[in-house]
Amino acid sequence: MMKKIISLVLISALGGAITLGAYLLFFERSHVKIDEIEHSGLKTVATNYTDAYSASAENTDFTIAAEKTLNAVVHVKNTMFKTMQDPFAEFFYGQGNGTRQFSQIGTGSGVIISADGYIVTNNHVIKDATDIEVTLNNKKTYKAKLIGADTASDIALLKIDAKDLSYITLGDSDAVKVGEWVLAVGNPYNLTSTVTAGIISAKGRDLDGNSSIDSFIQTDAAVNPGNSGGALVNTKGELIGINTAISSMTGAFVGYSFAVPSNIAKKVIEDLMEFGNVQKAILGINGVELNNELADKLNIDNASGFYISNVIENSGAKKAGLKANDVIVQLDQVKIATFADLNGYISSKRPNDVINVSFLRNGKLNNVNVTLIKYEVTKVSALGLDLENLSKAELKKLNIGNGVRISEITNKELAYYGVKKGYVITAINNEKVFSVDDVNNMIANKSDNEVLRIEMLNLKGEQERYIFR
Repeated sequence: MMKKIISLVLISALGGAITLGAYLLFFERSHVKIDEIEHSGLKTVATNYTDAYSASAENTDFTIAAEKTLNAVVHVKNTMFKTMQDPFAEFFYGQGNGTRQFSQIGTGSGVIISADGYIVTNNHVIKDATDIEVTLNNKKTYKAKLIGADTASDIALLKIDAKDLSYITLGDSDAVKVGEWVLAVGNPYNLTSTVTAGIISAKGRDLDGNSSIDSFIQTDAAVNPGNSGGALVNTKGELIGINTAISSMTGAFVGYSFAVPSNIAKKVIEDLMEFGNVQKAILGINGVELNNELADKLNIDNASGFYISNVIENSGAKKAGLKANDVIVQLDQVKIATFADLNGYISSKRPNDVINVSFLRNGKLNNVNVTLIKYEVTKVSALGLDLENLSKAELKKLNIGNGVRISEITNKELAYYGVKKGYVITAINNEKVFSVDDVNNMIANKSDNEVLRIEMLNLKGEQERYIFR
């Protein structure tokens, strides 16, 4: 009997050992394998994107930027008075009774950039304005004076008679990074300033492929039409852009908005304050941005950069030794991948500035310093005129706020009617002219059958008007 009990105990112990061994063999080893897989670089984890996005936003403090910005963004109201002739009223009620005047109002936002009342906004916000009114965030209202405007960058500078105002300091837009948090601040409905948050979606955007358009910052912060001219700021509250446009089929924000980089806006503002017009600089090259297809065709290894097709004589680029077939890849510390990159950076510079150009020649990287030259489009062939910009001092001497001077006349009809060198064109189709670029843009954008009504100041200081078809 005793032997049977011992046998049963031994059999039970043996069975337990076998069971424990099997458990260790299959379960413990399996656990180790799973642990290794979990720590490998190929693991896939389901993530709640909304929670991750919210956590990232929570870690960024927007309140400091908002506090710095809200009182420095204003509401801008543009009132334009127009006079029209009503031939029927004149026929029935007599001569002089056919004149009708009406007003048209446009609104937008603006950004105070100095304590003494300088305000930057979009040119399209105040275009053709007869009267400009600015309302601060505290509801105080001021009449604004237009200091100057630039149609190419869509920037305008206003001045109000005020002191000790809250203002925004300008940041470095070249240092902005894609993915960086930003705030868009505007005052669209004359209520109080409003804030929306988003990230930098892209840099160096060219909205329509037109070389006169500058390099824009793209953001997904909500911006609607009334926010035009408002501020795009970083989390430090520094101005990195002026909100300018949205991409929309409906006219309302649908996810994309664009801002003029602060470095370009700063340069335009300084030029308008000092010279009364924008001093545009150029490298002195012509060319095209590279892509894979063009790089293969030209047998160039690099598929990114700006390809030089020819160099302008007597330009800074020519004097520095740049040649056709060189590929520009960097200006100073800014990478150049597209034409918008190059155009945007040059737009932030002025004539006689020196920049460092990195370029590829026969596959080898080279560096050279280039002095930028002044860009002057003086010949307006459609009018048969050569034009030149006027300095701020010259405008003051003539007692006018804007205009370009005629330096040469090839239009025999104009010469026949007495137009001479020294006449100043002040407006075309009731739109003020601030620079030679303005005249070129107005002529380039006119329709085939549109009449040009050109207002000029003659040598006696008298206003004259001429009509072109």
